[in-house]
Amino acid sequence: MEIIEHVKTLAREGQLMADAAEQAGPEALVPSCPEWRVADLLRHTGSVHRWAAGMVAGGLTEPAPIPEVPELTGAPLVAWFREGHAALVRTLTDAPADVRCWTFLPTDPPSPLAFWARRQAHETAVHRMDAQGALGAALSPVEAAFASDGVDEVLIGFHGRPRSRVRTPEPRVLRLRATDTGEAWTVHLSAEPARTVRGDAGPADCEVTGEAAWLYTALWNRAALDGPGVSGDASLARLWRETAGV
Repeated sequence: MEIIEHVKTLAREGQLMADAAEQAGPEALVPSCPEWRVADLLRHTGSVHRWAAGMVAGGLTEPAPIPEVPELTGAPLVAWFREGHAALVRTLTDAPADVRCWTFLPTDPPSPLAFWARRQAHETAVHRMDAQGALGAALSPVEAAFASDGVDEVLIGFHGRPRSRVRTPEPRVLRLRATDTGEAWTVHLSAEPARTVRGDAGPADCEVTGEAAWLYTALWNRAALDGPGVSGDASLARLWRETAGV
């Protein structure tokens, strides 16, 4: 996806998140993050937005601490979130294409600006799901291309890192297949960090098949990774649910 498309998605997802959080109220529980209430969700995402904007706007080549969160609640907290979200959208829109700054996933994005636009679009989309879940509302749909991009990011980016806990004592293979985009990912599991290859790469012990939006939601543990789309050794799908939290 192009940077501009990620920024447009970020803008839309942040608005949806703020609207859902405002309707749910700051004390509403977040079912997908059992230790959080909506206020915690807004504080976390709002501070991450400001952190990301600071990395890009400042051209910081070393990691910086995430900004402290003010003691706000209710309408002032929602307004604070909206302000930071809008500032991030402006920063990514106005930043020069060749801006140099720190990134943190073992992927090969076209540029740091592309990395941050992508990462914050997905960060916000996932937490928008949390806010809508707290409200008890149906989740807004995710476009297939964006969802597929998010599957790629979580598998190759987040779970290619040494800190990933998705491991098996003996080598196993998990395949994810998006029925609507035709894309597939082959995840090689072992006692080492997962190694994901795009496409079909030999036989798999477990295959999970479904639309890209469902795979995206499930791989971020915002939906159950089970059902008729799982074939073969379902223990690998359960392993994901139990160990893949980021």
